[in-house]
Amino acid sequence: MRHQNLGSSPLEVSVLGLGTMTFGHEADEATSRAILDRYLDAGGTFIDTADVYSRGVSEVFIGRWLAARGVRDDVVISTKGRFPMSDDPADQGAGRAYLKKALDASLRRLGIDHVDLYQIHAWDAAVPIDETMETLSDFVEAGKVRCVGVSNFLAWQLERAAQVCETNGWSPIVSLQPQYNLLARDIELELMPLCLDRGIGLLPWSPLGGGWLTGKYRRDSTPTGVSRLGEEPARGLEAYGVRNTERTWRIVDVVRAIAERREVAMSQVAINWLRRRPMVNSLLLGVRTTAQLEENLAALEWDLTDEEVSRLNEISAPGIPAYPQGFLENETGMNVWKKLQTRVAKPY
Repeated sequence: MRHQNLGSSPLEVSVLGLGTMTFGHEADEATSRAILDRYLDAGGTFIDTADVYSRGVSEVFIGRWLAARGVRDDVVISTKGRFPMSDDPADQGAGRAYLKKALDASLRRLGIDHVDLYQIHAWDAAVPIDETMETLSDFVEAGKVRCVGVSNFLAWQLERAAQVCETNGWSPIVSLQPQYNLLARDIELELMPLCLDRGIGLLPWSPLGGGWLTGKYRRDSTPTGVSRLGEEPARGLEAYGVRNTERTWRIVDVVRAIAERREVAMSQVAINWLRRRPMVNSLLLGVRTTAQLEENLAALEWDLTDEEVSRLNEISAPGIPAYPQGFLENETGMNVWKKLQTRVAKPY
């Protein structure tokens, strides 16, 4: 499996990362260990978790596996903090006091003395960003964290945080972990150009669009059975309503057509499209079984043609809003996508 540096950092990550939100919720410990074993054997080295995943259980599973396998030096471990870990309103946030407690708790559950990447799971409007970023930089100085990143930030939030670090000489933001897939390309509007400018690597979550890009859902039937939408009706019906659009089905149809012609799984088409996108250093596979992992890993055995990439780009294009992007293009002749377009056809 190919490896590359994460953004401008010295961290090397495998092109396919392993997201572990399923651990402790949709995958028990035995299954989680089997997934980790197979991922490592396939050459994968980037394992991403968060304290909030099953409220610490995911980290516990990973920690026990690390101890049993003795492979700490062979993998890059990433975790996150910010979301509630209990019903106590004080048990959350991106303030200094809470983050110190959260990181120490994550290290205990993981059974390690440092994480390679620590990420703020989302912006916290109740805390000055200076406090958050200085705290993360202090973690690096203390040797508890090697590099810092953020997740689920808006473009202005990411730029503000990056400027604060730059101005104060604090550890820079090396990565952004956003939702990104053929159905959700909105980060290309502001976030991706910003990451290109600042050399910030992308770690997309939900590369398969919550299962939609695997072909498991059909136009004429509501999801049932073994799927996230089928097994969790309250959450599933809401998510189904958001994605059950003609645009979604047009994209799914093209993914299916390419997969059938190539005689591969639809998931592999979606993964191969995403790993070619600008600044995508490692996309996070979220699997519940080793069979799903095997299917996803097989995406590395082949590549999309330029014609197939163009078809996928065209059918899934998010479009340019009328203002300000459309206005600037029409009135000034500015190509708001120029820098992005120069990189789009080349793997980063």
